[in-house]
Amino acid sequence: MAFGRYFEEFKVGQVFKHWPGRTISEFDDTWFSLMTMNQNPLHIDEHYARQTQHGQRLVNGTLVFSLVVGLSVADISGRAIANLEYEEIKHLGPVFHGDTIYAESRVLDKTESKTKADRGIIYIETKGFNQKHEAVLSLKRRVLIPKRPPEVAPSAE
Repeated sequence: MAFGRYFEEFKVGQVFKHWPGRTISEFDDTWFSLMTMNQNPLHIDEHYARQTQHGQRLVNGTLVFSLVVGLSVADISGRAIANLEYEEIKHLGPVFHGDTIYAESRVLDKTESKTKADRGIIYIETKGFNQKHEAVLSLKRRVLIPKRPPEVAPSAE
């Protein structure tokens, strides 16, 4: 399988189920929280978190966001020139240590560049789900994707 797609390979309404998923460990969450200097005790203090509504630590929301975007790269932005915009990022449910995150993306729109003939913009909605298929995150983004160079034959996917 090719890593990413050319602009012509995206169709409005097309759905990509990204695989494999990724299980988030306590180490992943603690390291990410410390690395990003997010000292919220909800992520790093088990004693504190036990006294909150969920009774345990929550995975850092920006880790979940990063993971959901990362899961989509091979299908969506592997050939991207740039990610232009992220919008409507919504945390829809809690994520805990040991949860496995899966993602799927739907092409909402595609627009050819008005200034450069060799590229276009795809508008994507990506959703993240846990192992119970409960939605935990959604986002929309615009990605600048190159068109297929004339010398590259279409893939047999």
